[in-house]
Amino acid sequence: MFLCREKKINRIRCLCNRSVCPGVRDQCQALVYPSLFAFIILAAYGFYLVFSLAKDVHYLAVSVDSNMAVMSGNMQAISDNISQMSTDVRTMAVSVESISQDATILKLMLASMEGVELGIQSITSTTANMLGDMADMNRSIGRPITFMSRFMPW
Repeated sequence: MFLCREKKINRIRCLCNRSVCPGVRDQCQALVYPSLFAFIILAAYGFYLVFSLAKDVHYLAVSVDSNMAVMSGNMQAISDNISQMSTDVRTMAVSVESISQDATILKLMLASMEGVELGIQSITSTTANMLGDMADMNRSIGRPITFMSRFMPW
């Protein structure tokens, strides 16, 4: 703060009355006017910053709003897909239960097939015996039939 050179005079009187303290008013003007000019420049720059921030926030809000609309549509699609997956899983559960029942039936069929296998083995051995019998019969009657075939006209 500026001090008056004459200490007996009141400071307010010194600031207001130029004739009493001639240098104080000039000193005040040298400080106040540049400070006022700097304040006006800073206030204008602050206004510019606030305006730019408001504009950027507006663009951000518009962007978020459009992205929210897209995301809402995607969420609806996800919900539909999850519902479809739930339906498919229920269908799979029914199919797995059906497969389980079919496996039980297949076990019963396997037991029946073991009996069929024993029957086929029996048929195979009987057929092998028939083969041997036919070979024996061919050897035993083959020569006489050949002899008789020579006499037959056909």
